[in-house]
Amino acid sequence: MTTIGSTDLEVYPLNLGGNVFGWTADRDASFAVLDAYAAAGGNFLDTADSYSHWAPGNQGGESESIIGDWLSARGKRDDFVVATKVGTLPGFAALDAATVKSAAENSLKRLGTDRIDLYYAHFDDLDTPVEETVAALDALVREGKVRYVAASNLSAERISASLAFADREGLARYAALQPHYSLVERSGYETEYAGLAAREGLGVLPYWSLAKGFLTGKYRDGGAAVDSPRAGAASAYLDDRGRRVLSTLDTVAAAHGVPVASVALAWLRAQPNVVAPIASARTVEQLADLLTSAELELGAEEVAALTAASES
Repeated sequence: MTTIGSTDLEVYPLNLGGNVFGWTADRDASFAVLDAYAAAGGNFLDTADSYSHWAPGNQGGESESIIGDWLSARGKRDDFVVATKVGTLPGFAALDAATVKSAAENSLKRLGTDRIDLYYAHFDDLDTPVEETVAALDALVREGKVRYVAASNLSAERISASLAFADREGLARYAALQPHYSLVERSGYETEYAGLAAREGLGVLPYWSLAKGFLTGKYRDGGAAVDSPRAGAASAYLDDRGRRVLSTLDTVAAAHGVPVASVALAWLRAQPNVVAPIASARTVEQLADLLTSAELELGAEEVAALTAASES
């Protein structure tokens, strides 16, 4: 187990993403993945109120509802750290005080719980001052409905302003950061956010850690077509740099006798302040490749080789 930033949240070093629950994984498949994750010692779930409103027939909240039903059915709520988000669900796509409050109440109901362990501002709302958002999140903490707050797709400038206000007023401050970060998506995080995370003691929980599936190694020249709604986006990484990264991943994976995806996640875990990369699985078989990463420790030379291969 590892700890998120300055919090007392002790979590498994693989954060299981819930974006597929109720989308590409139906209720039964989602329950099977959650059962396997728990059996392996996992205890950290990531979702959002907006998952998965984009799927035909969905309205949003499907992932939270499935997770809530599973936690209740298995009696696991007190064993798990549950993270969800506010700011992108249609009708609640804002970070003003009223929206934050009502969205949190709705998430609590769907999750079937009395508290959210880690509550993210999902995407920024430039029409709302950061002071209003911070105060609204602090109110949830004071009410016991949220344990810790965090930020995802906010600019470093807005996060810094939020932290300064929280510190000045004695309010709950962001304890974690969820950025887009992987072996093939480095510049945005490393340029804008890495220094901020280090200075402010933010636990980093990267999303799209496997580059929409590219870093599983399934997308290669001349390879078989992959049945995935993200196949087109993943294949876009298959350029000269992507090929270098896959080649180096293959070498390191062979040396350890582990799947390529495990190595990509282990590289992220080796980066400063990274606590637990987020990755999702729609089947138990896919999950098995991810779980290996939780125990995999790369050597300094292996980390350096992957870093060099992924340079632009």
